[in-house]
Amino acid sequence: MDMGSLPDYHARYRPAHPAFICADQALNWQEFAAYIQRFGCSLTAAGLNPGDHFATVLPNGLELMAAYWAAARTGTVIVPLSPLLQPAGLARLIEQSDAGLVIGHDDTATGLEQIRDQLPEIPSSNWILAGHSGARSGFRSFDEFLQAGEGVDSQRPLISGDDLFNIMYSSGTTGLPKGIMHSHAVRAMYALIFVQSCRIDPDSVILHAGSIVFNGAMVDLMPWMLTGATYVLHERFDPDLVLEDIREHKVTHMIMVPAQIIALLNHERFCPEAVSSLQMLMSLGAPLPDRYKDLLADRLPGRFTELYGVTEGIMTVLDRDQAQKHRGSVGCPPPLMTVAIRREDGSLAEPGEVGEIVGRGPCMMLGYYRQPELTADVIRDGWLHTGDAGYLDEDGYLHLVDRIKDVIISGGVNVYPSDIEQVSSTHPAVQEVAVFGVPDPRWGEVPVAAVRMNDDSIDEASLLDWINERVDARYQRLKAVHILDEFPRNVAGKILKRRLREKLQ
Repeated sequence: MDMGSLPDYHARYRPAHPAFICADQALNWQEFAAYIQRFGCSLTAAGLNPGDHFATVLPNGLELMAAYWAAARTGTVIVPLSPLLQPAGLARLIEQSDAGLVIGHDDTATGLEQIRDQLPEIPSSNWILAGHSGARSGFRSFDEFLQAGEGVDSQRPLISGDDLFNIMYSSGTTGLPKGIMHSHAVRAMYALIFVQSCRIDPDSVILHAGSIVFNGAMVDLMPWMLTGATYVLHERFDPDLVLEDIREHKVTHMIMVPAQIIALLNHERFCPEAVSSLQMLMSLGAPLPDRYKDLLADRLPGRFTELYGVTEGIMTVLDRDQAQKHRGSVGCPPPLMTVAIRREDGSLAEPGEVGEIVGRGPCMMLGYYRQPELTADVIRDGWLHTGDAGYLDEDGYLHLVDRIKDVIISGGVNVYPSDIEQVSSTHPAVQEVAVFGVPDPRWGEVPVAAVRMNDDSIDEASLLDWINERVDARYQRLKAVHILDEFPRNVAGKILKRRLREKLQ
């Protein structure tokens, strides 16, 4: 279960096989493993020991991909943070994660400069900056960081499956950030389960055009590393480049959020012949509209696969061979995993009966970092409670009904309304606020806010700007603010967000 052993394994047994391609960089397994080893030695030289944490604030690229495996190789723990986070959010998560080193990028340097003084526990030499502009005041360049590892003993520590691999952050519905802990054993199970579910083998070519700081990327990243296949990583999503690289590299597997699939299908150059090498196209992160499922079934039969899952460790897969037979479902749990539906009293629901989706299996998180109460609230009697509503049909396939937690999924990223509501409610003129998602042709959903005001000291446009300047991340920015006199409510006084959505979208 030592995931850090895999790069060296492939370097020994298939050294010349293409491993990693990103922009103008192309490394075989021997070269990629050597880079990871050098990165790991540099972490050691920076004073990190097995079990210590470090944070990355990096875009897609060689540095971020190698950071995952340098952490695995050295027994350190990676905390990948999104470059979209604003300074206040970054500072909070870096501090909460106990990171002892931060690796940023030219593009995130300005935000990191604003928070360095707030994190005095991190040595000044452990603020690292990658990119192409060279050293920047107060940071060590990434090249200097790598050079410091030269001559450091590269012998690997003994790592077990119980050891922590990463902390993935996802904002909680309470407004508190949640650091989701995955062990080496959990990541090994991701590899084994999705090798089977996606039919990935050593000759597969995987193209990934979404950000790899999010847990959804682990669905193809872990089986890639297990099999020693080829991974083509794009720095950002560009449907032109996706089509070009499918042809050039004969890509066999892709996972995408619905917004990306829709953009690809609507592209003027898209045609079945242009993507004929594809064996699987997986949709995850949000429901793909039925009309696009139908289009895929017509133009790319036998390729579409769908995933429902939560980062905490429960998922279902709608297999490409079952996609039409079980249309409307999000699949069944993979081997070794169990999904069930619970009523409010905790009893098991009957087939077709809506309740809360719960599950258990070998991919479940160790818990939320430094938040045992939240962990105990989510994992009860060995079952992970997702907070999502759905039902199982007679064949055991899962159907989603609603998101109990009102999560907005924008471009494949979970956006939690309560986080935005908390910020919005701090304005003195705001009496009450409700945030919810509305459909968006590009992102799938975007957040908007309905507000009741104490006075008329600020208008909708000004309040929109005020809130968007204060949320933690760009994907939390509101598309619109609507000032209302009253909110629709149920008999218990709870705001009916569905009615608001219908009225305002």
